[in-house]
Amino acid sequence: MSTEHTLAGLHHVQLSIPPGGEDACRAFWGDALGLTEIQKPPVLAARGGCWFRGGGIEVHLGVEDDFRPARRAHPGILVTGIHALAARLESRGTTVTWDDALPGYTRFHTADDLGNRLEFLEPSA
Repeated sequence: MSTEHTLAGLHHVQLSIPPGGEDACRAFWGDALGLTEIQKPPVLAARGGCWFRGGGIEVHLGVEDDFRPARRAHPGILVTGIHALAARLESRGTTVTWDDALPGYTRFHTADDLGNRLEFLEPSA
């Protein structure tokens, strides 16, 4: 057995949602961000939630009975056209908070429709 390994990438990010939160996920992750909903394996589909994929990322949204939105922990999602994305989110009433504290990136924080914190970043020119 080899003792060497290489981390090959990030397969997905999982965020919690409350029971019945799937429609809010579809509105945000599907409609607002433009990701495609993908079918969960049947054994996992029985648990509720939904999964989305697009632009090199995959997000799994899983039901948690004692749901509390992630206010500090968050995925950092690389984008191109960050100002257009911010405008799209703001046009649907989503609050965008710009942050210039990370050198080399233009970025903002926001929350999905269930309150989970998200960070979107674009490398600065």
